[in-house]
Amino acid sequence: MIINADYNMRLAAIDIGSNAARLLITEISSDQKGEPFFNKLNLVRVPLRLGFDVFELGVISKPKIGMVLQTMKAYKHLCNAYDVAHIKACATSAMRDAKNSADIIRKVKLETEIEIEVISGDFEAGLIYENHVAENMDNDHSYLYIDVGGGSTEISFFSNGILIYKKSFNIGTIRMLKDLVKENDWDEMKDVLRNVVKGQKEVVAIGSGGNINKIFLMSKRKDGKPLSLELLRDYHKELSNASLSERTLNYGLRTDRADVIVPALLIYINVMRWAGAEQIYVPKIGLADGLIKHLWEKVKEN
Repeated sequence: MIINADYNMRLAAIDIGSNAARLLITEISSDQKGEPFFNKLNLVRVPLRLGFDVFELGVISKPKIGMVLQTMKAYKHLCNAYDVAHIKACATSAMRDAKNSADIIRKVKLETEIEIEVISGDFEAGLIYENHVAENMDNDHSYLYIDVGGGSTEISFFSNGILIYKKSFNIGTIRMLKDLVKENDWDEMKDVLRNVVKGQKEVVAIGSGGNINKIFLMSKRKDGKPLSLELLRDYHKELSNASLSERTLNYGLRTDRADVIVPALLIYINVMRWAGAEQIYVPKIGLADGLIKHLWEKVKEN
């Protein structure tokens, strides 16, 4: 593809999740047809693990606040080094629930000039499917986006290229590790999914989130090839039977991934099972990618 410099702008998205904060720096150029071409320049991840404070205590602790500030300062320096024109920073489930999130947002703005927006679960779900992955799929199936995070799971359901339903559930990996997901939470998700897919075309899942990406890498599947529900069940059984140290040593998982990957697999398995999906595609998209697209649309308007 030939790239010209009609746009030649660099944008950054910061996603402050319940398990980690990610910075994505992307360069937008235009292709030979004048359409925007998004080239990822850098992706940085810091495991802040805010959810471990928030979902149990209701606030973000002083040590974690310090980590947030240091991370945001580092991200600001990186954005300056890359000559980023615009930054969009959003926070999700943990900051939504934290009673002291407003104070943290104020401190970050004061020390870095980065303004953090705490977004709703529905808006989060919308940003995930703004990546337009379903546009590349056929019309013989309906598609269910599943984004599993530390504090919540976002689902978006498409049929015939049209968004039928989207919802955020307070079912996340860290909440599960803290035993804060109750039976009625699962029941609500199950009822919603079964009702949404009833009478629709065969459902294919599209997964996003660090855990499903890690499973995809472990599977050694070629890009564009789906994972089966049966394979996810096998990985769940295998990893559940391994200790945390065995997961890090035998599977090459970071410590901040080794604990959350098992509950994440259970969420994907349950969602797929209740929606009747036998396969899941993992197209390497996430909230940060959706934020970049969202920011680009805003920049174009001005």
